Amino acid sequence: MIDPWRRPGADTLAAMDELLTDCRACPRLVEWRERVAREKRASFRDEEYWGRPVPGFGPTDAALLIVGLAPAAHGANRTGRMFTGDRSGDFLYAAMYEAGLASQPTATRIGDGLELFGTRITSPVHCVPPANKPTVTERDTCRGWLEQELGLLSPTLRAVVVLGGFGWQALLPVLTAAGWVVPSPRPKFGHGASVTLASATGEKTPLHLFGCYHVSQQNTFTGRLTREMTTAVLRSAARAAELPA
Repeated sequence: MIDPWRRPGADTLAAMDELLTDCRACPRLVEWRERVAREKRASFRDEEYWGRPVPGFGPTDAALLIVGLAPAAHGANRTGRMFTGDRSGDFLYAAMYEAGLASQPTATRIGDGLELFGTRITSPVHCVPPANKPTVTERDTCRGWLEQELGLLSPTLRAVVVLGGFGWQALLPVLTAAGWVVPSPRPKFGHGASVTLASATGEKTPLHLFGCYHVSQQNTFTGRLTREMTTAVLRSAARAAELPA
């Protein structure tokens, strides 16, 4: 596994994010993110695409972490911010707004006034993958960033919401490495699944883990996932994280 974050100065989230945006560890993802940024979607042809790895978004002392899959080609890969500028993001931030975790229900671009309350959003893969499908090797190569992020958030982190089975499988070994005890057999992903992870050494606060279907259009357009379902999971996680109602 390549650990691209293991460089001097990556001892804060801001420093880690700065290093992350320069990462070129996965040739297939580098080629694809840059091609999308050059070719663009017709409706965004006059915009300058981000076209780089997308860092996490939210306060550095977050009590709640939301873990997705990877940036969208014409969403975060265009705007440079997690779940910003596409319909999946519209769905997620509307639910977060209803749950009291976001200052507004929309996310269009960096600088649009959106603020997250006690919550940070990240993903196990930080570059847009072709067909929204990272390879196992790409997931594992990107794992170092997630390990670093979890380590830096651990003093304040109380709960995690994972959007989809890919993120769930990617996160569990990272949580073990970060010092929480993942039961054996490993808990299975499912919408509404929840498990509390104890600290391996007693030095960390127990972590409450929640599963939620991913907010992709494949789920939201078919009705498999509704905003009410998403908001309910977010509210449960916010209570577990002891965030204000």
